[in-house]
Amino acid sequence: MSIKSMYHMKKLVLLATCGAVVVLTAPALRAAQVVKLTQVPCQFLESEGGVNRGYTSRSIKDCEVINEKSGQQRVAQAKPLVLKPGKYVFRVVNKNVPYDLGFWLRGASLGSRITLPSVSGGGITPGSMHDYEIDLKPGEYVYSCPLNNTPDYKLVVK
Repeated sequence: MSIKSMYHMKKLVLLATCGAVVVLTAPALRAAQVVKLTQVPCQFLESEGGVNRGYTSRSIKDCEVINEKSGQQRVAQAKPLVLKPGKYVFRVVNKNVPYDLGFWLRGASLGSRITLPSVSGGGITPGSMHDYEIDLKPGEYVYSCPLNNTPDYKLVVK
């Protein structure tokens, strides 16, 4: 076999391998739906109907005070996020919060925290975003940012 033939053979094997990887991973990528959540000081925008309440915060302490006063009332007025079971990517954005944020999605009750999937993490620096992947099962969840001290927003999967 000539060097030219071997080169073409390697090229074909490489193309076939790349094609197989694309074919195998593309459906998995398409299967996950993206849910975008934007954090501003002390709240998630989408969770509160897109209303930016204009809070300012330099640290978690500021949000602790704000959400102690108004967090429960705002959550009671907010519509729960309702999703179907399946794979999701929660894309969480830090917009105008001057410190690192995180995200925590878990079962709404102590018992469901044992039986339902959970995802969490931090390191969402100012102006950046992070993706959190999860395969949601039917049930009631809450999500929040402990580092931005947001209220626990409701998520129902049915």
